[in-house]
Amino acid sequence: MKFFFRFFLCVACAVGSVSCSHHKIIPDDELALIFHDAFLANAYLGPRNLAHDSLNVYEPIFARYGYTTQDVHYTIGNFSKRKSARLGDVVEQAIDLLESEGKFFSREVAVLDTIDNIARRSARRTLRADSLLRVRSLADTARVSFSFDVVPGEYEVRLKYLVDSLDLNTRGLRSQMWLERSDSSRVQTYTVSLRRLSEGTLSRKFTVDSAHRRLCIHLLTFPNKPLRPSFTARDFRVTHTPPVRVAVGQLYEQQLGIRIFADEFFRAAAPKDSL
Repeated sequence: MKFFFRFFLCVACAVGSVSCSHHKIIPDDELALIFHDAFLANAYLGPRNLAHDSLNVYEPIFARYGYTTQDVHYTIGNFSKRKSARLGDVVEQAIDLLESEGKFFSREVAVLDTIDNIARRSARRTLRADSLLRVRSLADTARVSFSFDVVPGEYEVRLKYLVDSLDLNTRGLRSQMWLERSDSSRVQTYTVSLRRLSEGTLSRKFTVDSAHRRLCIHLLTFPNKPLRPSFTARDFRVTHTPPVRVAVGQLYEQQLGIRIFADEFFRAAAPKDSL
């Protein structure tokens, strides 16, 4: 493993400058973190014998820190202009981070966790998002009832809510969510009482398999005789994340041919007249 890092250092130090003023220069500390995550990804991908070279699978790593592949190219290429800076120092910083983490976690667990999380974040989809939902009459309650057909994975429901002083229901207001099976039976039922006159937060995750067919969400229910409500929901969001195995598979299919710091990477960062 040390040999690989030393080899990378020799190749990286030979990279020339790139002139592209609209790209960002990544600070050394952040670049070291990017290298750290990329080295873990390399270790995970190494034994999989993927045939093609590409950087696309690492775009989520760059994006996590707010940068693009072109920003990384540009930053590496500009090290030659910085007399007091060496790319090798940044690589050594990333190595030190890895070695420090190795004291607490096994290498295999750290690598798998990094790649799995990248894959899950990449595959996560928002099914519904509303910044503001208001219920000021009984007829409005239909606005805060939702139903989603589901596939295996994890569904998360999040929102902030307020039951204000204009609400005439003195007690008993609730939110209810559940999964429905193919035989219409309910499982993973979640019921929570809504607090009055203070903003509350609801967050619930549902684990779905092939036996489930629908996710039902009723943000406002009345156990007793309903009176005029005054309910506000903010930042309501429903997301779906597929199982890890599926997410990683999708990532490989979408970004097939994966190697960071391959020859193509450095050729992209080198000046045109040096090719």
